[in-house]
Amino acid sequence: MRKNKGQTRPIRIIIILVIVLPVIFYVLASTIGRKDFSLPHRLAIEMLGPVQTAFSKTLDLSSDIWHHYLALVQVSRENDQLRREIKHNKKINASFREAAAVNGRLQKLLDLEQSVKDPSITAQIIGRDPSIWFKTLTVNKGSSSGIAKGMPVINPEGVVGQVINVSPHYSKILAATDPNSAIDAIVQGNRTQGIIKGNGRGYQLLYISRENIVRLGAHIITSGMGGIFPKGLAIGQIAKVIKRRRGMFQKIRVKPAADFQRLEYLTIILHRKPMID
Repeated sequence: MRKNKGQTRPIRIIIILVIVLPVIFYVLASTIGRKDFSLPHRLAIEMLGPVQTAFSKTLDLSSDIWHHYLALVQVSRENDQLRREIKHNKKINASFREAAAVNGRLQKLLDLEQSVKDPSITAQIIGRDPSIWFKTLTVNKGSSSGIAKGMPVINPEGVVGQVINVSPHYSKILAATDPNSAIDAIVQGNRTQGIIKGNGRGYQLLYISRENIVRLGAHIITSGMGGIFPKGLAIGQIAKVIKRRRGMFQKIRVKPAADFQRLEYLTIILHRKPMID
């Protein structure tokens, strides 16, 4: 029963509106043009006034909502456009930063080439040997550029290694940190001579007797002996010194001057007569 009453209530309202509204409109139409409002006219105005007010407010609210919606749509489009422009500008800025960084590195290599007495050439690293036994690098210059086996390889920070194999357009370089690498060296402070040997990650300075005082942080440079590396190139700094109770020599660890994890471009010194067969 409750359900039926609930269903008939909207029907009653519709019927009332169907009957009342035509009467109201008729009264309004019959009094158009009169100076004085009749009683029915006044009643109709009083009845329609609140409806018109609510309807007007509804229209105003709908208009405001629509204009706000359009404004939000426009703002959303502008935000999307700004985001696209920001993303594009970020790419451009990244390209500019990379170009500036590369230009800075190449400028350092150019300065290095000009400071080296012997002819030299710059090459880019295109590969690294992943083997745990050998530390080698492959560069994009070979014998057609004048590179030969045994030539020393450096960068603005210091010694990198030497060429061990060459093809017409590519060369393989043995990194100075490789255990098979050995370089004649000098402790810059006290001029003590020794051999820099690679240990895979860094260097060991060998054949420094217990009597020699070697300080932490002392710079190690190439001695020029052996005919491979010119004298005075940076190799690294002493990072640890251990004086054993037994034995003639100290155990000295050296931190490389060159950052082997960030190498991109190298300078190869073009000896006229390579020293390695």
